[in-house]
Amino acid sequence: MIEKSEAGVPHIAEQQIKEICLRLLTQREHSQKELLDKLALRGFDRDDVQPVIDELAEQGWQDDLRYAENYARFRIGKGYGPIRVSYELKQNGIAAFDLEGIVQEEAGSWMALLEQVYSKKYPHDTVLDRNEWAKRSRFLLHRGFSGAMISALFDELDIRFL
Repeated sequence: MIEKSEAGVPHIAEQQIKEICLRLLTQREHSQKELLDKLALRGFDRDDVQPVIDELAEQGWQDDLRYAENYARFRIGKGYGPIRVSYELKQNGIAAFDLEGIVQEEAGSWMALLEQVYSKKYPHDTVLDRNEWAKRSRFLLHRGFSGAMISALFDELDIRFL
């Protein structure tokens, strides 16, 4: 007879799940949802995986808050705005996370980050034709900055279109 753990999962499968999770977590931080998805792709039942992930979280191996902070810091450092970073965190199972503290550490403010991203990509032209203005706006929207933020940046930099 196969010996089962408290969660009802055979010890061999539980040990296998734990080993895979630990291997993944030693490479980089993962959210609980990411671990569940990766193990499901490997053929493990989500109901068998969740107790193991919960145990690893209790032991400090996995932490959604730590994952969110690292992920947000990385994406903000790459020049992504609040809409994009929040969306990506939600996709990875982090429903609510305050990005303000991290953006202050990394760039000072969202507007400062927006200006850095814009200045790195484009020269400081004050008059643009409509197509160039739209192209630059689309780039910044795709990066995750709101239309209001982009308009405020263009006003601040005194950028107009013909």
